[in-house]
Amino acid sequence: MIDPMTLDRIRGCVVGAAVGDALGMPLEFGPKRSPNNLVRDMLPGRLPAGSFTDDTEMALALAESLLAHRPLDAADLAARFVEWYRTDPPDVGIHTGAVLSRIDVGDPWDEAVEAAQKANPDSASNGSLMRAWPVAVAHWDNLDDLLVDSWQQSRVTHPHPDCLTACAFSNAIIYHLLHGAPPETAVILASSIVRTSDAFWEVIRAAPYRDRADLQNSGWVRHTLESALWALLNTRSFEEALIQAANLGADADTAAAVTGALAGACYGLQAIPERWRLALRGAWPPRGGTLWTVDSFISLADRLAMPGAAG
Repeated sequence: MIDPMTLDRIRGCVVGAAVGDALGMPLEFGPKRSPNNLVRDMLPGRLPAGSFTDDTEMALALAESLLAHRPLDAADLAARFVEWYRTDPPDVGIHTGAVLSRIDVGDPWDEAVEAAQKANPDSASNGSLMRAWPVAVAHWDNLDDLLVDSWQQSRVTHPHPDCLTACAFSNAIIYHLLHGAPPETAVILASSIVRTSDAFWEVIRAAPYRDRADLQNSGWVRHTLESALWALLNTRSFEEALIQAANLGADADTAAAVTGALAGACYGLQAIPERWRLALRGAWPPRGGTLWTVDSFISLADRLAMPGAAG
């Protein structure tokens, strides 16, 4: 049995990630908002207000793979990503598209990702970090399995060491938040578990002390994790953490999705504003799938966290 407080945090992580994605959606590619003119409500953008994007769609594909296989089956996950890719989603990351297009024409997933990385060896985008949270929920009670599957789900598309580290580090923070650690403590505990390069650690260490004006919030995985940690560690509520992340502009939906998973794990489902929960919606699978609302995400959280859920 999962105690009620932990279950509320688990649900908060899942709903929080999707809510963050939707809140940031209309602000993606835009400028950093003035601190005196922050967006605090779901707005329409390239999609209707409250809609989640490819960030959440790829996370849902990962969640379904984890419901079918634990430990994670990389080939199954790659096949689910390609099935999603074939729906012609409007916003696929450049690196993700390079990998999935190769798999789609018949390359084995490991050969496809190796070829894409070899073509652009410095590519360290945030495409695997944005979708990583289902691993933390599925392995909320087993840190070793959480770390292994965090790395594995990233390797399917994003094998760069920074991407592997960011996914494991973020999910390790979520693990400790789900078990009641305050945010600052959760980051310290994660740093004692996940080995990072000196340069990567400096990003993590300095994140809460960065000036807002200096945050670039680009699609680089280091920038995304930096923004999420800055928002989490400089606020004291789920709502303010997400507002701060989403209003950084640039890759706003991804920064807010990662922040939402972290803040949701910290503060729980009940801390997520009702107006955001009620606005959340989208089709899964895309283009003709079932309408997903907040209740769908709560159900997913419960199924992922349930002992023996896979199979």
